[in-house]
Amino acid sequence: AQYQEIAQMDSVPQIVAYLKKQPGFADLWADLDENRLHRGDIEKLLVHTIHQNFTKLYRFANPSQRTFMALYFKRYEIAVMKECLRKVFDQGHAQLDLSLFKEFFDRHSKLDIEKLTSSATVEEFVNHLEGSEYYAPLKKLGNDFKPQIFDYGMALDQYYFANIWSVKEKLFKKRDLEEITRAYGNKFDMLNLQWIYRSKKYYHLEPADIYTLLIPVSYRLKQGEITRLAETGSLDEFFSVLAGTYYGSQARADLRTSPDLEALYEQVMNRVYSMTARKHPYSAAILNSYFYFKNLEIHRLITAIECIRYGIEPGEILSYIIKDNKGGNGK
Repeated sequence: AQYQEIAQMDSVPQIVAYLKKQPGFADLWADLDENRLHRGDIEKLLVHTIHQNFTKLYRFANPSQRTFMALYFKRYEIAVMKECLRKVFDQGHAQLDLSLFKEFFDRHSKLDIEKLTSSATVEEFVNHLEGSEYYAPLKKLGNDFKPQIFDYGMALDQYYFANIWSVKEKLFKKRDLEEITRAYGNKFDMLNLQWIYRSKKYYHLEPADIYTLLIPVSYRLKQGEITRLAETGSLDEFFSVLAGTYYGSQARADLRTSPDLEALYEQVMNRVYSMTARKHPYSAAILNSYFYFKNLEIHRLITAIECIRYGIEPGEILSYIIKDNKGGNGK
């Protein structure tokens, strides 16, 4: 109902004024003047509410919950590193101001944001990471070819995902391990499906090149299925193969006639994280569930802001905000 209200609004300042009255934003945004904020500022402030909630939760978390949060925090470090790399590859023309996030990173990260943001070259950026866990994955990239920003971003993502999968048994036990395995296993499968699909639709890559982009994890999507998907000759064939997998059975519509991977991703992950929230409300895994839905909320709000900025009709805005329009936890 609230997304429907937002979709009816006429301007971006009107959305900000509306959010300032909501419990999740009232305290954080009380002093903001919505009429003076640029769209980019609003997006940063929305993302920063996640950081602020992370800090509050960390303060009161027990040791096992903090273990998970330290692992989860790496995604924020990677997001900042990608922003810094975009500035470097744009040859200094991109505006990059991470001061809003500095206090948060000073508290939770060992990275020196000021040094990273001041990097003028890729070599300088990578050297500023020396001593951190991210140095080796990026340093080795330049050995055989001249990598582009996509290659650096992919190297960071693959390191992060593989790291989570390799350390989970050491860090978590019993129900936490079970729920975290289920959540990340489904997530990695769905991300691999999206990468195979995009590689075929937009880049027309050969199977051998597609495999190098994939997260080296197979959960419910079996290795043979990944191979068949990567080697399909058309998108119709891709969705036909996908329809026969576990994830195809989870789709609310026949993927051969209604191919929408984004909606499928949301359906699958909503179901997984909602189950965790119901079954284990005091576990470390509940934090994973919370951050999933918080990130989803922020993504939807940013989407709404963009749609209203471009004058899109309310009904169409709602279809962009909420992919799962047939009911369920995504609605």
